[in-house]
Amino acid sequence: MELDLAQLRALDATVRGGTLEAAARALHVTPSAISQRLRALEVATGRILLVRTKPVQVTESGQALLGLARQIDLLTAEVARGLGGDTSPERAPTLPIAVNADSMATWVLPALTPLAGDVCFDLHREDQEHTSALLRAGTVMAAVTADAEPVPGCTSTRLGGMRYRPMAAPGFAQRWFPDGPTAQALALAPVVVFDREDDLQHRFLQERAGRDVDPPVHYVPAAADHVAAVTLGLGWGMVPDQQARALRTRLVVLDQDAGLDVVLYWQQWKLRSPLLDRVRAAVLDAAGRDLDQPGHAGR
Repeated sequence: MELDLAQLRALDATVRGGTLEAAARALHVTPSAISQRLRALEVATGRILLVRTKPVQVTESGQALLGLARQIDLLTAEVARGLGGDTSPERAPTLPIAVNADSMATWVLPALTPLAGDVCFDLHREDQEHTSALLRAGTVMAAVTADAEPVPGCTSTRLGGMRYRPMAAPGFAQRWFPDGPTAQALALAPVVVFDREDDLQHRFLQERAGRDVDPPVHYVPAAADHVAAVTLGLGWGMVPDQQARALRTRLVVLDQDAGLDVVLYWQQWKLRSPLLDRVRAAVLDAAGRDLDQPGHAGR
């Protein structure tokens, strides 16, 4: 099977941008040229690669080619730089990475910043329980994930843990938990949840108050805003120690002995890429400083 690089780039650009028009702008061609390249790629492979919705949807066959396209793009950029080619920031390769919201809000961005001149990061925010799905789909090359088992074609390295504790604003704690987080109080007190995939609050509720409790829920789907909502007194929530320290918020820990540990892993493609390895080293170094390590969870 003969694969054309321009056609693979068109596939990658279309998925990144979500539309043929966005891909055309990125590659400085017309939407018609993008459409022709995609059609030619589908003819060459004998497969439907994209469903032309807005944004486009990648088929299973398209996911396989998308992974190949992104590997080729990264390796080509590295070879060009090694040969003294264009090293300007606008020609830097793009590295898609999936990161959970709390890691992005605390330790990941400072880890990646020193590499910003050599690579353009395309960060996908997703719950740590679901980031590995983006690896399987070929959408990202690396991910911070709660899955220890390597995705096929990837390596997995333990980063450390984030401890989440039940926290609330002092006034909220005094009003709703005068006797501590009892089962009766937890059944009534409003709770702030990140989104509908976030089960940390409900896991704590089930452990302390049983499965039948149904308190009022506020959904606040942004890491900093979730903590801000807890700080303002909308409800109590499970807040990671790293975020509470970084934001210097005035929060009360409802139970010093209670907490949930989420262990994180770094998974990346098995690709001989110096740039991808530099990113991995930066992430591991930051995790060693900022995450709880084995034997020190909850420090």
